[in-house]
Amino acid sequence: MRDNGEKKASRSAGRRKARSGGGAARRAERAGVDIETARYIERNVPNFDLLDDEALEIIESNAETILEEVGVDFTDNPPALDRWRDAGADIDGNRVRMPKGLARSLCATAPSSFIQHARNPERSVAIGGRNLVLAPVYGPPFVRDKDGGRRYATMEDFRKFVKLGYMSKWLQHSGGTLCEPTDIPVNKRHLDMLLAHMTLTDKPFMGSVTEPSRAQDSVDMAKILFGPSFVEENTVITSLINVNSPLTFDATMVGAMEVYARHNQASIVSPFIVGGAMAPVTVAGTLSQVLAEVLVGIAYSQLIRPGSPVIFGAFVTSIDMNSGAPTFGSPEASQILFGAGQLARRMNLPFRSGGGLCSSKLPDAQAAFESANTLNSALLAGVNFMLHACGWLEGGLVSSIEKFVIDADQLGALHKFAQGVDMDANGQAMDAIREVGPGSHFLGCAHTQANYMTAYWRSGVFDYRPFETWQEDGSPDTVELASQRAARLLREYEQPALDASVEDSLVAFVSKRKNSMPDAFA
Repeated sequence: MRDNGEKKASRSAGRRKARSGGGAARRAERAGVDIETARYIERNVPNFDLLDDEALEIIESNAETILEEVGVDFTDNPPALDRWRDAGADIDGNRVRMPKGLARSLCATAPSSFIQHARNPERSVAIGGRNLVLAPVYGPPFVRDKDGGRRYATMEDFRKFVKLGYMSKWLQHSGGTLCEPTDIPVNKRHLDMLLAHMTLTDKPFMGSVTEPSRAQDSVDMAKILFGPSFVEENTVITSLINVNSPLTFDATMVGAMEVYARHNQASIVSPFIVGGAMAPVTVAGTLSQVLAEVLVGIAYSQLIRPGSPVIFGAFVTSIDMNSGAPTFGSPEASQILFGAGQLARRMNLPFRSGGGLCSSKLPDAQAAFESANTLNSALLAGVNFMLHACGWLEGGLVSSIEKFVIDADQLGALHKFAQGVDMDANGQAMDAIREVGPGSHFLGCAHTQANYMTAYWRSGVFDYRPFETWQEDGSPDTVELASQRAARLLREYEQPALDASVEDSLVAFVSKRKNSMPDAFA
């Protein structure tokens, strides 16, 4: 672990001091309840390696050829072009071409893993290695629930998702733009979203990337929450930097990444690819382009600050050639996911992909099949940071309350599978077989009685009751059960404790920044 991260997390957390002041005098610090959150997954199952060494070497060579012969564009960013020129790249207008090996050599300073600290030290996460951190849906402008249907998202919807994420046992991360609150001006909504993540949950969160100044707001608010020196010495923000595929890095995303890299905060460098539209229709061709784009993004982060934490990202889906709509859960998407995981491991970098992705308009059978295909593939592909793990509908246009709850429940199955097979004396169960013998049953034996509570994972949403009992209860389907669970979780929600003066300072920062600029809705 970089800088002996686990020990560093403990030492650094101990240096955080509760603050007092006017806010504390006005009201007592809120008393929170202890909400159970499972530790991030530590895999005890092998990764699935789809490609052999020869195939991987061909893809790596092709990626280097793309960077040398085709190049990438850095649009409207003269300082970035100057940095590349100084690093040894050839610059022609906005086009950057690199001699083979340049980008990969620059990537060598990126850490293989890092700790993202939460304001509750017990909820900090280790990203990289054999670990898998689960984070919710990101980015949809619409929300859907059973009662309200499909509608534009509001800030109140956003807060509900933050609360549901906090109450969800199997989610270790609060995520970022859980939905896009369209009732708040574009240039100010990031402040309200950050405030929600910092006050309504104590899990790790993501920063804003929609404009470099908003990334800086994220860092400045984090310094209020954690303390300035803690932020400069530790990673407390992860951010999503999408490449404008094919082979284009726009100034907005690059500018946000520059802010985070300078302050030692993490960026996910992630091509956003719809195969057949933004990359070739073939798996190998898409992987070559993905690798080329990731190499450039990670290398550039290291030009800003060597050693700044980054994650090798891959968000790839196929396209329906009849409608032009993206498709999810397809075999080709899984093949790309497996291959990208192998490429990330060969670079010794954390890997981001996967999630509960689907094209369905409703949390129905299509949504379930497509999401399950991606979730299971992501686990076996060695993903370290899974964005969109719950709540995604309609190709990423919709955040769904019911699907959020269903998916978050099913993440427990990933945790259980990733534990592997218990091969100690208890796992072998020879005493149970001797006790029961031929022709009897294991229900009452000592081994079953000692293990029945933890032997099998059990859904907290699905209905296992007999037909008659289910029918007498109104024959609820899974969406109804998920709606009921969401309502119960929101009723039971209690805000985690936060020093009142810190919250006051965050609220004051948000108010000051909002008042400093006129509203903008574009």
